[in-house]
Amino acid sequence: MRNNDVVPLLQDLRYEVIPTRTIEEKILSSIPREITVTITASPTKGLEPTFELAERLTAHRYRVVPHVSARLVRDEIHLKEIVHRLVEIGVDDVFVPAGDAAAPAGKYDGALAMLTDLTALGRPFARIGITGYPESHPAIDDDIVVQAMWDKRVHATYIVSNLCFAPRVLTNWLHRVRRRGVTLPVLLGLAGPVERTKLLTMATKIGVGDSARFLTKHSSWLVRLTAPGGYSPERLLARTADANEVAGLHVFTFNQVAETEQWRQRLLGQG
Repeated sequence: MRNNDVVPLLQDLRYEVIPTRTIEEKILSSIPREITVTITASPTKGLEPTFELAERLTAHRYRVVPHVSARLVRDEIHLKEIVHRLVEIGVDDVFVPAGDAAAPAGKYDGALAMLTDLTALGRPFARIGITGYPESHPAIDDDIVVQAMWDKRVHATYIVSNLCFAPRVLTNWLHRVRRRGVTLPVLLGLAGPVERTKLLTMATKIGVGDSARFLTKHSSWLVRLTAPGGYSPERLLARTADANEVAGLHVFTFNQVAETEQWRQRLLGQG
C-alpha cells in the first residue's frame, strides 16, 4: 500500500483490548473517543468481564464492539439475555468468534449456529463480524475454515482477518476470499507496535490458564513480534498489495494502547 492508501485506514480503525483490571484507565488516558474499542472474551473468565468493560466504556462515550464467543454462550435463552444487555447500553456491533474454550458451555460448538440464532432473533445488531484466517488455523483444516466463512457470510456484515505477518500470504488470501464469492468488507488484523517486556507482563495478567493458552497458541508469531527489528506494522502495511480489498484496520494492541495511539499519530503526521 502507498502512504495515501494507509492514511484513511489510520483515521478510522479499531483497537482490540483485553479486559484486565487496569485497561479502562489506560483507554481513558490514551484513546480518543472517535476510536472504536473491541473487547476480547476470556475462555476461562467468561463473558462477564467483557460486558462489564463494555458498559463502563459506553458510559464514557466510547463505541465498543464486545466479542461474544459462541462457545461461552449456553443456549438461546442466554443469547437473548446477552442481546438485551448489549442493546440496552447502545451496542450495535459485535464480533462473533467460536472462541478458545476447551469445551462449549452449551449448545454452540462454533460460531455458525449462534449466528443463525441471532438472525432468527431479527438481526438485533447492525454489524456482526466474523473471523478470517489468512494462515492455517491451528485446530481446523483449511477446507473447513473456507467453507465456514462461506456459510457464515449471510449472517455477518464484515470479516476480521487473524494475525498474519507474511504480506504475500495475506494478499493471496484476500484474493482467494473474493474468488470464493465472499464479498463482505475485510478489516485487516494488524499487530500494533509491541514491546517484548510489556507483552509478557500483559500475558501474566490475563490469568494463569489464559496466559498459558495465549503463549502456547501464539508462540510462532510471538517470536516475530518480539524479535529485534523483526516486525513493523507500517512495513507490513506497505508490503500488502491491493488496498482496495481492505476496508479498515483492526489493531491488536495487546493492551499497549498508549504506544499504539502514539504510533498511529506518528504515521498520520507523516501522511
